[in-house]
Amino acid sequence: MMTDIIPEHEIRATGDKQGQTEDSRLVAEIPESLDGSRLDQALARLFSQYSRSRLQQWIRAGHVQVDGKILRAKDKVAVGQQVMLQAQTEVEGQWQAEAIELSIVYADDSLIVINKPAGMVVHPAAGNPSGTLLNALLNYAPELESIPRAGIVHRLDKDTSGVLVVARTLEAHKSLVEQLQARAFEREYIAVINGVLTAGGTVDAPIGRHPQQRVKMAVVEHGKPAVTHYRVEQRFRGHSSVKVNLETGRTHQIRVHMAHIHHPLIGDPVYGGRFKLPAGCSDELIAELKNFRRQALHARYLGLEHPMTHETMGWRVELPRDMQHLLTVLEQDAASE
Repeated sequence: MMTDIIPEHEIRATGDKQGQTEDSRLVAEIPESLDGSRLDQALARLFSQYSRSRLQQWIRAGHVQVDGKILRAKDKVAVGQQVMLQAQTEVEGQWQAEAIELSIVYADDSLIVINKPAGMVVHPAAGNPSGTLLNALLNYAPELESIPRAGIVHRLDKDTSGVLVVARTLEAHKSLVEQLQARAFEREYIAVINGVLTAGGTVDAPIGRHPQQRVKMAVVEHGKPAVTHYRVEQRFRGHSSVKVNLETGRTHQIRVHMAHIHHPLIGDPVYGGRFKLPAGCSDELIAELKNFRRQALHARYLGLEHPMTHETMGWRVELPRDMQHLLTVLEQDAASE
């Protein structure tokens, strides 16, 4: 459905747009293009830096006045009316800041880009109430306590390393979530898999909860759409290194899809299947494969549109030492044939 674009000169707002740790008073006048609109719809156009659900919360809490009166979300507004929004941020959870070292790739007033190490959980849960990326972020940037999930808009599995972006303001959070929903993020991974691939390809197979093992994901008929593209980077005696690009971001997507085509990731404790060794491999490779205790998966590159400048930006991070060493041993083994 087409909607009118509000000319920029018709919106007159005052106040600090970011105001994450203090209340922000924003004032705007209803333009002609919004005459007769519902209040919540008008606010979504006038103050687009905030999500609609957040604006509706503020309406219900009485933080929005129209010509000095508190209205309901469904009430209609008229051209020329003055809207005052008291944008109040609140602490989003009971999480604690912890002095945990972070590898910061990039940071500005809107974004923080992290190189997450393998072994770090992204978000606190029952089995990991502390020591997570979120706890570390609250220590690095305390204002994140007012952002949903401390600004974390996407995740990497505990034992997947690599680049991850965090929103530092509500406006940035809204933009990044919308980009994710529109599949606008460019995400590139490096995976080391079992088996020798002859060519790249695409896995287009829906993913949902495993019908019997609920802690696992699986390719299932009525799952959510999931698309993974892969290309061979290196071939070894019984393994391959592949570059993987995601169109979607389902839980465990790469791990599930590669296992689905019978090429599970080296070291994957959930989807790796029975441990196998290629015939004639060196003692060093046998030891390396037995001791590689996590899925061999690294998020190497992330590209997106900056929420404020709208500039296309991207960050690439090198493979961690354990995956570099794994590839070195695989190369040496292949050269010894």
